[in-house]
Amino acid sequence: MKKILILFLSIAFSITTYAQTAPNLTGVYHAKNNGNHELLLVIDGYSSFISYKDKEYINTWGGPISLANNQLQIQVEFNDKDKEKVGQQVAIPIEMDGKNIKANNLTWVKQASKKQDLDGLWRITGRDQNGTVSTIQRGDRKTIKLLVDGYFQWIAINPAEKGFYGTGGGTYKFSNSTYAETIIFFSRDNSRVGAELTFKGELKDGQWHHSGKSSKGDPIYEIWSRE
Repeated sequence: MKKILILFLSIAFSITTYAQTAPNLTGVYHAKNNGNHELLLVIDGYSSFISYKDKEYINTWGGPISLANNQLQIQVEFNDKDKEKVGQQVAIPIEMDGKNIKANNLTWVKQASKKQDLDGLWRITGRDQNGTVSTIQRGDRKTIKLLVDGYFQWIAINPAEKGFYGTGGGTYKFSNSTYAETIIFFSRDNSRVGAELTFKGELKDGQWHHSGKSSKGDPIYEIWSRE
């Protein structure tokens, strides 16, 4: 009985120690791979991997993420290069090098922390249509947006049908009710890379009210809620 108690306490101590020392993955990581930029965004337990060149989008994939046994565990919700991976769990062996991640023969360098009030995982839940804000019911199809440490990415997907409908992202700033972004990748139109867009942004009752003009110049008013 005494040996069982000692073994139990040893396991409990090991689990507690791991939980205390396990690194917080939240942030932005960047690697270079044969001329390609490899970007990893992690916020609120969700991840997105993006590959792009300076003027060319390549692909993106991701989903809920966790770290266990020196492996990144990703439950894939979207993959525009291989939709058959959607619904699978992918395990990537990693080695932590300080704040950086070593994986797939690459070193993913953690970018500087630039916390802002909009950082988080968001989902669009409302949109103005002809002067009336309509609620977007939650369903399989969704448009989400990751914002973390000065980077953003929106993704339109339907995990249930392995559907992928577009993505774009880059860097952002949010200050004094002004939300500004610079596009560094856009799956629908590479010519938009480098464009700078400015919107009005406001947090009301935990929701993000986003208004201005789209990349096409059309007026927009959207409401985003934390996912």
